[in-house]
Amino acid sequence: MLARTQGRCALHARQLVFSDMPPQSETTAQRFGRVVKDAARAAGYDVDSPRGGGRTQLARDIGMAESSVGRMLDGKTLPKPNFYEAIARTVNLPVWTLLVEAEIISREILTETSRPRVASPITPEEAAQELGITDPSDRLLFLGMVERLRRDRPTGHRPSDSEAEGKTAQA
Repeated sequence: MLARTQGRCALHARQLVFSDMPPQSETTAQRFGRVVKDAARAAGYDVDSPRGGGRTQLARDIGMAESSVGRMLDGKTLPKPNFYEAIARTVNLPVWTLLVEAEIISREILTETSRPRVASPITPEEAAQELGITDPSDRLLFLGMVERLRRDRPTGHRPSDSEAEGKTAQA
């Protein structure tokens, strides 16, 4: 068990636990820097000493410029979002923990996006409307073709590429 004297984080059974409420006036960049710095310390990087080499090694491991990592850890700037995964992986945090603890995303959005969204199927009439088929004879032709396809194909069956190509070649 590793506990930090600053009270910011503790490592229990290889899971980083954040404690102490951050100051309300903390900016997003400051919060992100604090979370990464705490996790980097817990991962063994010496990010506090100017000559310790921890920031240089952290920058190399993440794949960011050392100056960018320094500004990030100091809470001056946020990294580009394409670095979030590399940062999280390097400091041994799940990316969602990094983003939630830094308040980049909310915990609620994770539960919303983890639920599959099932779109309700549309009717052939709605499809014709969405496709802009307004001419009555074209609409009748479209609806007739949909009905024929439904009747000729078992429910839930999707043709393979070879089946689709074979029917096209025969037509």
